Amino acid sequence: MNAKSTLLKAALFATGFSGIVSEYVLATLASYFLGDSIVQWALVISLMLFFMGIGARITRQIEKNVFAWLVGTEFLLSIIVSLSALLTYAFAAYSDFTGLLIYSISALTGCLIGMELPLAIRLNDQFEVLQVNVSNILEKDYYGSLVGGVFFVFIGLPYLGLAYTPIALGLVNLLVGIALLNVFPAFGKWGKMGWNALAFVLVAFISASFAFADHVIQYGEQKNYSDKIIYQDQSPYQKIVITQWKNDFWLYLNQNLQFSTMDEPLYHEVLVHPVMQLHPHPTHVAILGGGDGCAVRELLKYESIESITLVDLDPAMVELAKTHDVLVRQNDSSFYSPKVHIYNDDAYHYMDTSRALYDVIILDLPDPRTVELSRMYSYEFYSICKRQLRPGGVLITQAGSPYFAPSSFRCIDLTLQKAGFSTLPIHNNILTMGEWGWVIGSADSTSKNELIQRVKAGDWEELPLEFMNGEAVSLITSFGQNYFEQKIDSIQPNHVHDPVLYHYYLNGRWDTY
Repeated sequence: MNAKSTLLKAALFATGFSGIVSEYVLATLASYFLGDSIVQWALVISLMLFFMGIGARITRQIEKNVFAWLVGTEFLLSIIVSLSALLTYAFAAYSDFTGLLIYSISALTGCLIGMELPLAIRLNDQFEVLQVNVSNILEKDYYGSLVGGVFFVFIGLPYLGLAYTPIALGLVNLLVGIALLNVFPAFGKWGKMGWNALAFVLVAFISASFAFADHVIQYGEQKNYSDKIIYQDQSPYQKIVITQWKNDFWLYLNQNLQFSTMDEPLYHEVLVHPVMQLHPHPTHVAILGGGDGCAVRELLKYESIESITLVDLDPAMVELAKTHDVLVRQNDSSFYSPKVHIYNDDAYHYMDTSRALYDVIILDLPDPRTVELSRMYSYEFYSICKRQLRPGGVLITQAGSPYFAPSSFRCIDLTLQKAGFSTLPIHNNILTMGEWGWVIGSADSTSKNELIQRVKAGDWEELPLEFMNGEAVSLITSFGQNYFEQKIDSIQPNHVHDPVLYHYYLNGRWDTY
């Protein structure tokens, strides 16, 4: 086989690798900055595929200097891809139109990727007959795409993050261009020297970007937060940020506030203790989510508990809660209790495949702002949870805000009822989060008033709490005349196959918060 043809196919393998990872990087950036990952992944990848078609069409107009066009495409891709994340973070610090930039980079990147294959096929035409040529070029590109996908999931995002993965990809494209440039004698001596000089400048520029990438990302991130960032990390699942103001700290996941040390007990005490008071002798409890460890801290105040099963998708969050001073102090080292058993798994998958039974299930999950998150608030999921409860078992789920998103809150309540639970909505005013709500579900046929009376009759004086007591039960269970619910049109329960909840959530009055 001709050595030049072999190099060309190796180059297409590398560009296939780089191209697919570029798509994933841009889709992840769009998800992080714009939200709703399913929508953003679909939009970014579809946009890139469309412009790949445009790029392929453009090559029809190229009649001469095919090799120069291919090398130039690789060099231009190296710059655009390597700077994609840095440009996005820097732009986000000053503008609300980050999506426009991401989509523009996606379109340009797709166009250049679309030019690669037709140009490479034409260049390889001198070495192989048509059917073998096309098959070999496409084959190597597709193989590279598979390796690129594996790289992104297991190496790029978890270890290099969104800052350094694009830079590494840019170097791949640049090295492909340099390799082709120095094997194919398509330029005269001086032309080749000029291209190599340009390659040297690009190598120096992209390599230098490694040095200031952290500073650009930090600067762009800091503009998104009012307070000083003291910790940030990009896990395969989410961006984790901790900020500090004076002596208090804020934990954010994908820019969404999880809690502040200023008023965190106002959330976690209401999440845990009312539902615990509804069970006469809870011994086995499951927490789905709750990777910060604060809900576990509250559960450990009950001597009757023998086992706490915590299921959180992100091992990075759990590890942070076990090792970072701020979180360890806040959760009182709760993850080190021998009663606690931690599983890093999707909560839906875990509950669907587990045979364990529980007295209490606590759903401390992210808000249903996307389709994939809304399935954790579906009839199907609540039915699975009900199956996993022992007789007399109870469940509670955080349910967003009954005032900022009343339709979403009501939908969760109705969905639990459809799954066979008697429900008790509760709420509390949390300084840093606004008015927040939860819904308790009892597997027994119990009226709302009976549930309230049972919670009030709990052993509140025996627990070392900062906010909750018998008097607070009257506050958290009172909604007055449900002023906001009176203005809600017909609400449908949420299903996996009909995810209405995330529409209700996104249509909430979050801009008033």
